[in-house]
This record gives sequence, C-alpha cells and structure tokens, in this order.
Amino acid sequence: FLNALEDCGAVKPETGWQPVHMIVEQAGKAVAACPLYIKGHSYGEYIFDWGWAEASERAGLPYYPKLLSAVPFTPATGNRFLLGGASDSDKAILREALWSGMKGLASSIKASSIHVLFGTEDEALQLSQSPERLHRVTHQFHWTRPDVNNFEEWLGLFRSKDRKKIRRERLKAASEVDTISVLSGESLTDAHINTLWSYYRNTCARKWGEAYLKRGFFDSLRTTLASMTRVFVAEKNDEIVATSLCFQRGKHLYGRYWGCNDLYDSLHFELCYHQPIEYCLQHGLTRFEAGAQGMHKVKRGLMPTEIHSLHWLAHPGLSEAVADSLTHEKVRIDAEIAILSERGPFRRG
Repeated sequence: FLNALEDCGAVKPETGWQPVHMIVEQAGKAVAACPLYIKGHSYGEYIFDWGWAEASERAGLPYYPKLLSAVPFTPATGNRFLLGGASDSDKAILREALWSGMKGLASSIKASSIHVLFGTEDEALQLSQSPERLHRVTHQFHWTRPDVNNFEEWLGLFRSKDRKKIRRERLKAASEVDTISVLSGESLTDAHINTLWSYYRNTCARKWGEAYLKRGFFDSLRTTLASMTRVFVAEKNDEIVATSLCFQRGKHLYGRYWGCNDLYDSLHFELCYHQPIEYCLQHGLTRFEAGAQGMHKVKRGLMPTEIHSLHWLAHPGLSEAVADSLTHEKVRIDAEIAILSERGPFRRG
C-alpha cells in the first residue's frame, strides 16, 4: 500500500511527503521497521496539529519540516512500529531503537517534532512512559463484531425504532438501483477503475478537498493491491451509479472512498456502512473502520473508539504548552465518547 502511494506519485518530496522509512537491522537482517516521512505541511494526516503549527510560527519557531510515521491520506489504525515476530520482551527494545533512529534523524534535519499517528494503544502506552513523548487520544467510529452470525442477528441487538430505521434505509437503497454487489480487486474491469477514479475526483472537488491520489493508485487496485481491495458497487440500467472503496487486511476492513453520479435515497448508508458490516459478518471479520468523522455512524452501530497518537516536540516551551492542551482535550474526548455511546442504537443491557 505504501509502495503504491509512492509509485503513483502521490507520495514524494514535491508533494511534501519525503519517504525516509526507518529500519532496524541485526546481523544483516531487518528485524523492525516503521513508515516515516519528512513533512513540509500537515495535509493528509487526519490527526490535526494546525494549532500547534500556528503557535510555533507565532513564537518564531519554524514548525516544518517535521517527521511523521503514518499511512499517508489514510486514517486507519494499526501498528506503526513493525516488529515481525518479535517476542514480548524484545518489542520494547525494538520500539525504543526505532524511536532513537527517529530522534537522530530529527536532530540532523532540524525537524521541529515527531508524530506517530493512528498507532496501537499498546505502542502509545509503552512509549509515552517517557515524559517527553506526549500521548494524544482522539476518537473515530468503528464497528466491532458482536456475538452474531448475520445481519438480522446484528439488527436484533438494536432498539426497535432504530432497527426499523435501518430496515427502511436498506429497502430504500435497494429500490433506487438494480443491483448491489461486492467485488475483489481481481474482478475489477477498466470500467470499474475509470468510475472509481472519476468519482474520487468529483467527491474531492465537491467538498473543496485536494485530490491527493493519482490515477496510478487506482490502477493498482487490480494489480499489486488486488488481494486487499473490496469495492461495493451499485448499478442501474447497466451503469455503475455509486461505489464504495474498502481495503481488507487480515480480519479488519477499512472504508476509504465513496462516490456516485446522482442523489440516491439512503444509498450512501447502504454502500458505506450496511454492506461492509454485512460483508464482515459473512466472512468472519472482526472490525470495520469507516474512516474519519461522521456522528451519523453511531445510529448505524459504529461506536466511538479511542484513537492513539504519539508526539515529541523539540522546543521545551512548545512541548509543555501542547502537553497542557492535551490534558484538557482528553477530558473533552472522554465526555464526547460517553455522550455518543449513550446515543447508540442498541438495546439497554
């Protein structure tokens, strides 16, 4: 996935993403790694630090370049410190080795900071034991598989009014189109790729966002990325009218891009939430992450979930100010999660 982003030209120094991936070797063999980029801006990250950058610049401290460990343009959680089959006792040592490499690089290029985004809670808790590394908690909306076998059993966990709402949504969506199907990367045709690329650009233009990805990335959906690509497709009159692009990794599914050629009642909810959840239930998947933001996801069973990131800022004064702001932010995030969880669709108890 990282290679596809570089190959298509979306990730390169000219776009503000210079790859400098970190490797730990032992006896000539790679034993640990992490994706790493020198950033000249804060676009395409989804854990926002614009306020920190503005404060830094106002104080006369250049905020860029900075170092970032993340999956570009992709707010998906996972290990950022890749340790292969390391034992539990070696994991801490290898993570510290990678962090030491990051610190050395940050010093040599005069980077203002290091940021590790959408990592695991285990990584964050271990590395934040050092007070210079700040642990930030935000939230997204994720689906975690309950003890059910199919979509009807899933809806059986909902309160009556919310269950009826989902059924109405699905019926409306089905009535708007002729067919809805899910395709793997190997099944995609030229028409599918052209449509996905067109819808991606249209969605970006409509939302005044930058189209980070290049056409070559979409071509890779049926080549190097085919095994993890899942596309939910709606067709009407033999035309592809809406698509939702997801990626499967192990037992996790990650929602990424949606697009359509017109307004269709409830079709967005069907292709972006109900169909992927049904796919997870049918194929034994345990987790579905539907992307950033969107409180409307709660009523469809995607619940607020803590997201973890790590941050190091070279300037002591800026680091202290950010640490203080994160303390207050954590209180607000905890309250938001509690409130949103109460608004979920599930039957009490």
